[in-house]
Amino acid sequence: MSDKGKFYMTTAIAYTSGKPHIGNTYEIVLADAIARYKRLEGYDVYFQTGTDEHGQKIQEKAEKAGITPKEYVDNVAGEVKRIWDLMNTSYDNFVRTTDADHEKQVQKIFKKLYDQGDIYKGSYEGLYCTPCESFWTESQLVDGKCPDCGREVKPAKEEAYFFKMSKYADRLIEHINTHPEFIQPVSRKNEMMNNFLLPGLQDLCVSRTSFSWGIPVDFDPKHVVYVWLDALTNYITKIGYDADGNSSDLFKKNWPADLHLIGKDIIRFHTIYWPIFLMALDLPLPKQVFGHPWLLQGGDKMSKSKGNVIYADDMVDLFGVDATRYFVLHEMPFENDGVITWELVVERFNSDLANILGNLVNRTVSMSNKYFSGVVRSTGVTEEVDEDLKAVVTGARDRVAQKMKDLRVADAISEVFGVFRRCNKYIDETAPWVLAKDEAKSDRLAEVLYNLAESITVGASLLYSFLPETAEKIVAQLHTQLRGFEELNQFGLYENGTKVTGTPEILFARLDAKDVMPKVEAIREAQKKEFEAEQKALGEEAPAEEKAEDVIDIEAKLQAGKGGGYERWAKVFNVKQMAQTYNYLREHGLLDYAELEEKASAATEQFHALSAQIKAAETRMAEIAVLKTHIINYAKTRDVYAGYRKAGYSKKFLAEHEGDILLHKAAKKAFDDLGVKKLPTVKSLQEEYAKLLAEKKAAYAEYRRSRDEMRELLLHKQNVDRMLGKDERSEEKKQEHDRQ
Repeated sequence: MSDKGKFYMTTAIAYTSGKPHIGNTYEIVLADAIARYKRLEGYDVYFQTGTDEHGQKIQEKAEKAGITPKEYVDNVAGEVKRIWDLMNTSYDNFVRTTDADHEKQVQKIFKKLYDQGDIYKGSYEGLYCTPCESFWTESQLVDGKCPDCGREVKPAKEEAYFFKMSKYADRLIEHINTHPEFIQPVSRKNEMMNNFLLPGLQDLCVSRTSFSWGIPVDFDPKHVVYVWLDALTNYITKIGYDADGNSSDLFKKNWPADLHLIGKDIIRFHTIYWPIFLMALDLPLPKQVFGHPWLLQGGDKMSKSKGNVIYADDMVDLFGVDATRYFVLHEMPFENDGVITWELVVERFNSDLANILGNLVNRTVSMSNKYFSGVVRSTGVTEEVDEDLKAVVTGARDRVAQKMKDLRVADAISEVFGVFRRCNKYIDETAPWVLAKDEAKSDRLAEVLYNLAESITVGASLLYSFLPETAEKIVAQLHTQLRGFEELNQFGLYENGTKVTGTPEILFARLDAKDVMPKVEAIREAQKKEFEAEQKALGEEAPAEEKAEDVIDIEAKLQAGKGGGYERWAKVFNVKQMAQTYNYLREHGLLDYAELEEKASAATEQFHALSAQIKAAETRMAEIAVLKTHIINYAKTRDVYAGYRKAGYSKKFLAEHEGDILLHKAAKKAFDDLGVKKLPTVKSLQEEYAKLLAEKKAAYAEYRRSRDEMRELLLHKQNVDRMLGKDERSEEKKQEHDRQ
């Protein structure tokens, strides 16, 4: 393995307000895939993740639970770490912002910035909403009340320390302009520049006195360090940064970070606040901040009270670790939000993991055992069809490398599965079962199976970064090892004469949605009961179902209140994002929420219907291929089998004609399995296959259009739901706004 130097990467640290759902878990799995791939390329990777454990929300939750904040975060941090470990993530360091070494360095950093004049003492002053713990200006109010909860506000003032953001704004703008790779994707960079930096930065509150669960400002202990100065600095404190100049060798080796991988909702804090803090500390800036999209749950609000929150451990129970990893990695576009439903997971499990990958490995190992007692040999008997297979396999490494360089992880996985798809096509092209009937073609058959074993080994080695357990299982069945990066563009390294396993393992057994969905319903019911028990323990009633408005006029909601409504939510979320949603809804006549909801639901149903149509066509096409082969074999062996029957099924006759007799029996069994009463002609099957293929192509084109429409509608509906307070993310957004 070549030494390409260090690669320090981090995820955002998870806020310990509760158990992470699958959308939260996506980030750690994505980061793990990148870390594993960088190691494969030869980088010395240091991969850090962890938990953010301070704040008013945590203090309040702990009080309601009747435990200390530290006990509360210990429980949640333990749960986060358990799920990260369950997902087989290879982090090097799991940090906690309650760690003593981090807290000590945060105090030192705060004092250093205060002493050099970057932090000063001031006060928050404005109209205060007690339930929301938020200050508002007069222009932000809606009908004179809190724009978040609609309650009364009162004049108030709170002493606080502030950081002089504007002092470093010009330097940051210059850095972003001269380092186009710093903020990715590019759309995130444009958003930060146009919406925040160019209009001018306000000074940032970095302490609070209205709650106590935080790191005390050591020279003014009634203040606690507030949120971002505490949370963001973990990226340096936990690799050994010391504000007094005694930083560790680990810090000197790894800083600056090569990649901060974060959700798009917190990119402002990582690309504006964080680099400015680093400038003030005279430290180099991270090389890249990548704001990944969200994984949305079918367009509906994720709520434990509804029982529709998808958790990683529930998915693992139903599908396994690697199937869960595959779905979240493969289904996430580069910039746009992805969609997850239980039905989609089942579809992807069957089509990709069971059919394309699992079936390929099982067939290859089984044929090697059947025809050569498990011994895989290269005989050198090649044909032209082999060259295309080899070209696809040896070129895959560089195609995957380019996708991973751009952090297009979903596209990289598609390139890996392109190898497996080509292998399946190669089996159809070479028809090993036909070669096996002619002893003179034994060496050609051996070469075909060798090519498959070699190709699958290369594919498994590329797959390891994404599905590590599956990759290891594959090479274990082939009795070989995963390859190094430098070997992955070569063909023919599989050791000649290797014997594969005699007991092949089914990697992914096909699932029936009829079997899975009752288990999903049980998960949903358990969630509802757990939620009710939690509410009861906290002395609260479970929230009643909201009574829907007869008509929700989205435009009126967006425009309600001068300085409130749209303007308020645009500030909290994203001006460009909300404007795009508004323009889309207006252009498509969907400003009535009921119509938007109906349209999104219809698009989702159409997508599932097309998926089912394509799946049905593929299933029938596979049946036709099998049936066609067996009809041909049946016709060829009918006379031999009649002779076998006439000979009284004698052993001598069987020994002389075993191959044909077995083919005849296999054909008859296949007809029974497929429920065939009257054999169709080969010509009629070919015509049906051609018709299905044409229908599948047409359906697939519509499928792609439908998928894009569904994603767009669900994205805009999600934005509207957050604006209307129908989505839990809206509450998270408001809290982020309050943190500022």
